[in-house]
Amino acid sequence: MIRFKILLFFLVCSVTSAVAQKKILITYHSETGNTERMAQAVAKGAGTVEGVQVLVMDVSEVEEEHLLDATAIIVGSPVYNANVSPQISAFIASWPFEGQPLKNKIGAAFATAGGISAGEEIVQMNILQSMLVFGMIVVGGPDWTQPFGASAITYEEPFGTGDGDHIAVQFLEKGKALGRRVAELCLLIAN
Repeated sequence: MIRFKILLFFLVCSVTSAVAQKKILITYHSETGNTERMAQAVAKGAGTVEGVQVLVMDVSEVEEEHLLDATAIIVGSPVYNANVSPQISAFIASWPFEGQPLKNKIGAAFATAGGISAGEEIVQMNILQSMLVFGMIVVGGPDWTQPFGASAITYEEPFGTGDGDHIAVQFLEKGKALGRRVAELCLLIAN
């Protein structure tokens, strides 16, 4: 009988742990593949934290239920004329607003830009400001070097190779750091 109780205890703990797992939705728009590569780096960082489930999706695939089920939503956009891409703008405009169902979810942002000072921080702030309107708790990276999230320069040297198809390791590391920070906060805030 005691063995049965011990087995039952561990079974209940396992089920409770699986049910209590926090979900992080990482979503992006990527025309050239660079923003998708950053999304994968963010996911890699988030995946290093036990107790979180990471879902990476293009914005065109995201359903309302994905947003509602997530503990955290991380949005990434390429820079289009110092703005988010039209796809990201339309995506955020489609979020459910009535009754504030996204209130108190964690939000974060990342961006990719071709050149230095091309608008990546403006894009990050646009995403974060939108999240604030929805009542979300927004966070940046883990330290002063990435206060608005994570970003990458993909074209202009010395970071890019001139072909726009390269992300330097330091930017991918910043993406990982952002993902890890959001995952850690999911566990802290949601408990």
